[in-house]
Amino acid sequence: MARLALNKATLSKQVQQLKIFERFLPSLDLKRKQLLAERVKAAAALKLTEQELAPIEGLIAEQFPMASHEDVDLAGLAHVNGVVLGQENVVGVKLPVLESIDIEVREYGLLGRPHWVDRFAQILRDTMALRIRVQVDRYRLDLLEVGVRKITQRVNLFEKVLIPRTRESIRRIRIYLSDTERAGVVQAKISKKKRAVEEAV
Repeated sequence: MARLALNKATLSKQVQQLKIFERFLPSLDLKRKQLLAERVKAAAALKLTEQELAPIEGLIAEQFPMASHEDVDLAGLAHVNGVVLGQENVVGVKLPVLESIDIEVREYGLLGRPHWVDRFAQILRDTMALRIRVQVDRYRLDLLEVGVRKITQRVNLFEKVLIPRTRESIRRIRIYLSDTERAGVVQAKISKKKRAVEEAV
């Protein structure tokens, strides 16, 4: 760190800097609070999606044990053709927004497959869509975590480092200038007395 020049110009500069820091800190803190609120919402959305997915996955195991039968070919029954993601800017953090999911169920001969395959295909499609939503929700939450961490670091930098350091610099300069001024006054008085003594002699 550069050595602090103890003069009026530096004092003025430090006072201006302190004003800027103190004006900037509340907006940073507000942004942090907004991101924290968004993180809570994102965590709730993820939990809700996971709660939707859990019973469906249990339903597959419970109602379709025959899906594991080797005679029924279910390979590639449903697959994802595409996922369209948009982007949302939340307090400076760019978050993905799930716009659409294209899941295709492969055509199969109705006579060559058991009757339960239709229902299984629909549930499989719903499960795939929910898993994609879980991934997007989790990614949103991860990005918000990073955003909160970064903004918290900035708030701490201003709150715990820059503002206290600038205040301390201002205090040191004021003490030095005050001491210098006092020393000047004392020196002037001593000089005046000395002159008076010399004139008297």
